[in-house]
Amino acid sequence: MPANQENHFYQRLQAAHQIPIGIIGPKRLVEQILRVIETFPSFEAVPRVFEDAAEASMLAERLASETEVLLLSDPLSHRKVKENPRVTVPAHYVPLTDAGLYKALFAAHQRGLLDRGISVDTLTETMVRRACRDLGVTDERWNVYDGPVYASPDKLIAFHQDGFESGGCSVVFTGQQAVAQRLEERGIPSEWLLPSDQDIVVALERALLSTETRRSKESQIVVGMINVDHFERVAMQRSNEHEVQKLKLDIHRMVLDYVESLDGFLAHQGGDEYLFFTTRGIFERESGGYKTIPLAKDVNTTHGISLSIGIGFGRSASLAGTHARTAMRKAKEAGGNACFIVREDETLIGPLEMADPVREVLSFTDAELMKHAVDAGMTSAYLSRLLHNRAKYGQTDYKVHELASLLGITVRSAHRLLLQWIDHGLVAIAGMEKVPRGRPRQIFRFICLDRTSPEAGDAPD
Repeated sequence: MPANQENHFYQRLQAAHQIPIGIIGPKRLVEQILRVIETFPSFEAVPRVFEDAAEASMLAERLASETEVLLLSDPLSHRKVKENPRVTVPAHYVPLTDAGLYKALFAAHQRGLLDRGISVDTLTETMVRRACRDLGVTDERWNVYDGPVYASPDKLIAFHQDGFESGGCSVVFTGQQAVAQRLEERGIPSEWLLPSDQDIVVALERALLSTETRRSKESQIVVGMINVDHFERVAMQRSNEHEVQKLKLDIHRMVLDYVESLDGFLAHQGGDEYLFFTTRGIFERESGGYKTIPLAKDVNTTHGISLSIGIGFGRSASLAGTHARTAMRKAKEAGGNACFIVREDETLIGPLEMADPVREVLSFTDAELMKHAVDAGMTSAYLSRLLHNRAKYGQTDYKVHELASLLGITVRSAHRLLLQWIDHGLVAIAGMEKVPRGRPRQIFRFICLDRTSPEAGDAPD
């Protein structure tokens, strides 16, 4: 596949019915937010980087027509955006908590800057006192700026400089990068307070809840299918039929409790399969934004049993049920102990975290990718296993014998398929591995599973 066609192919994948969110802030914070947002498959990030918070309003105005919500990196840039009447989409910012102060205090301690007091802005005095107490620096003096969190850099610089020159502090902790830089230029030691990943997660969750797309799908029907993996094998390990029946009752109770937490309706399909109904808003909250299925871990911890789960979204109950069955098939094809979601546009989310923690959650796989893969001779079962391995181990590079083992085929068949997939632009040769004896081995990379967003490259250096 030529490079221009390949880039266009990826761009179509990334635009698969996600909610566009504008990310505005300094380069370092934008990069941090882009890393965290990978766990939010509903969002498509449109990043913009500024050197000065004064640029935020202009960037937000430009993004307003192509995004549904904005996320600003700090209170000051958020204030600038809110003052612009031409920005009509919801705007949120990442709040600073005392979690960011812990790291900054540790850095200052390593620099030997805690010999006197500290000067802090953006955070409240309660936050500062709690952090200092937790770190055992309660004897230190602190001077906390009590003005608004969106104060101008000039006001903050004047406040901190007064404290430093009067001997009241030996280091400054500020929530604005520009303030930290300008104070350092004046010879005043400073640390830039950065939000934690959890602070960003909370801000993204609030942003998601404010979108029109999210509100319109709050009551959408969700159909879920749960299947106990290899139940017959587990039952054979029980000493008698009475123990088998007790196990079935325990599993049923645990599934019932889980569906109750979803405010859903459960129907036992007989044997080892269950069907449940709930709404999308509740399921999203209980799964932490499509990240984890707590039921799977509970069942595995209690009984050593794994589950396969398929979740279907749809504009009707019939379509949601069809998608749930498709998702269940993907979970089974991945080898069980997996959960996939098929959305109303047939994009695929998963695998979600089950009994075994996954390294990362694949945000989504577009229906067009699945069709392209099938046209290239990659069966649904092969794709499911590759997706599962990608999420669990972060693996996209394979040697031929590794791929053959994963897919359950011969090395010769793996060679033939790899050549076919290379021709269709799904796979590329990533390098060579030298071996003590014999010819070097080729390493093949599944570029179709590369999650790098082309939009992320739009952020200037």
